Amino acid sequence: MNICVCFLCCAEVLKILMEALPGLSLTEDVSNTTALHTAANQGYIEVVNLLLESGSGVAAIAKSNGKTALHSAARNGHLEVIKALLEKEPGVATRIDKKGQTALHMAVKGQNLEVVEELMMADPSLVNMVDTKGNTALHIASRKGREQIVRKLLSHDETDTKAVNKSGETAFDTAEKTGNPNIATILQEHGVQSAKAMKPQVTSTARELKQTVSDIKHEVHYQLEHTRQTRKRVQGIAKRLNKMHGEGLNNAINSTTVVAVLIATVAFAGIFTVPGQYVTDPTNIPDGYSLGEANIAPKISFIIFFIFDSIALFISLAVVVVQTSVVVIESKAKKQMMAIINKLMWLACVLISVSFLALAFVVVGDHEKWLAIGVTIIGTTIMATTLGTMCYWVIRHRIEAKKMRSIRRMSMPSKSRSWTMSVMSDSEILNNEFKKMYAI
Repeated sequence: MNICVCFLCCAEVLKILMEALPGLSLTEDVSNTTALHTAANQGYIEVVNLLLESGSGVAAIAKSNGKTALHSAARNGHLEVIKALLEKEPGVATRIDKKGQTALHMAVKGQNLEVVEELMMADPSLVNMVDTKGNTALHIASRKGREQIVRKLLSHDETDTKAVNKSGETAFDTAEKTGNPNIATILQEHGVQSAKAMKPQVTSTARELKQTVSDIKHEVHYQLEHTRQTRKRVQGIAKRLNKMHGEGLNNAINSTTVVAVLIATVAFAGIFTVPGQYVTDPTNIPDGYSLGEANIAPKISFIIFFIFDSIALFISLAVVVVQTSVVVIESKAKKQMMAIINKLMWLACVLISVSFLALAFVVVGDHEKWLAIGVTIIGTTIMATTLGTMCYWVIRHRIEAKKMRSIRRMSMPSKSRSWTMSVMSDSEILNNEFKKMYAI
């Protein structure tokens, strides 16, 4: 949103940005304001046309206060913008904000008579639509003192001059109350009376019922629209989360392959570069030795090194073979494969660490054995802490996943929830997923 606002005055720059970022026209800020809202509010017709071409439905997006781009354009008197919006999305003319006001309610607050005419032509029924306080466009124009607009509304055949708001006022009462005698005179000339002078109408109850039904209808429509947009955003978050999860698995696979190759290389090289002399002279083989045998071969520490280093080598080679030969597409299967491979790599790291410590006792000799003991203590502490922490996260992740599955199973039989509660539940689950540390 911030990027788009910076370039609202330059349609060419915005067009380039939209080609690079296809979803830019639908980008919203914390108040659900899109680039179209801002462009319509400022009257940038070229930018409005460009944004409307980017996709259908963008004109129907409402801010958190319920106002569409048409509301903003009407309030500021941008005629060309209003024509473009109505041509793209005619039904947006009857959309109401949280105050129950249509674009016509907003237009009569301003000074542009042509805007009022355009909206009345788009949908004549707008003239008698009321907001949450029961005010028609005539009430608001009378309160604001817009003489030309009042005359225009009165010239419309369908204008209800007897409409009474929830304060018990007609347009004439509103004009008198707000100190607009000229407006009051115009209204009187067109037969608009005070609410007190009007005779009680038999149909008042039916009218109130009709108005109540209309209010409920508009409120339900607003709630459904808001729920649809919220669900759409939640689905977008879920897609991004799955994409991040997939990228994380791919990175883990690549990293594991590199580490497996590194461990295999070190383990392979370690067996042929052990300290000590080898029997290489076939004519001079000491008693108890064979050709090619290291002088330290009989020592317990060397035997431990040889066995553990060999196991680490073959485990790493097995991981390399699997990683380079098996191609897994499905995310769940890929995660299961990584879980097994990671445990094997943990084992290989432990084995290569034990091999190093065993060989340390050979390298330092009997007189400096304290060095090997010190390294053993340090290395064991580091590896035990690391593996213990990882095991803790694995167990904790399994417990949380099990709890989440239980909650979902318990909530599945309940089919009487509203859409809003369903969206809220999805949002909470997504938030928990973002906070969770994945331990494979």
